[in-house]
Amino acid sequence: MRISGGIAKGRKVGLRKAFVKKGEAGELRPTSAKVRQAIFNILGDRIIDAAFLDLYAGTGAVGIEALSRGAGKVFFVDDNSLRISIIKELIEKFGFKDRAKVVKDRASNFIKKSESVFDIIFVDPPYASGELDIILPLIDERSILGDNGVVIAEHSSKKKLISEIGILRLIKTYKYGDTSLTLYRKEEKVEVKEKHRKTD
Repeated sequence: MRISGGIAKGRKVGLRKAFVKKGEAGELRPTSAKVRQAIFNILGDRIIDAAFLDLYAGTGAVGIEALSRGAGKVFFVDDNSLRISIIKELIEKFGFKDRAKVVKDRASNFIKKSESVFDIIFVDPPYASGELDIILPLIDERSILGDNGVVIAEHSSKKKLISEIGILRLIKTYKYGDTSLTLYRKEEKVEVKEKHRKTD
């Protein structure tokens, strides 16, 4: 796997097998280079100086690419000790240590405890886990997404996500073979109060 853009373009993140222990091979599905490129094409200049959250970080490739392309700060969250250790090594190797925070925790626990607010949240749980149905409402509930922030969810193309989750509005779904990316944007609800005129 190689970084596809930014100051670290072309540098190797590592081989998939380095991130898995025996018996865990089916638990890790790295985001492909094509889909990673698509993520940052969708985000465009929004990535510059952004606070970026890489949930279910896995190999860390998406978060590292975010740093390479100019994100201000990236939080990597994964509950696997081996992956966390390798991500830390890669961040230091690439010179991104001062703009990164690596957290070993379950995604749901991190969101419940987080006091940080993010401009961009990338969510990529195992496709068959059902985690998206838990995590997306939790992101809305815990208000960890900044004003006009966006969530990009990677999921199986067979799964259709709902169009509205609290203040998260589905903007568009992009399909790449068996993989889809669904973009949500935070939009505040505006309450319209009916004005009553007093008559004599």
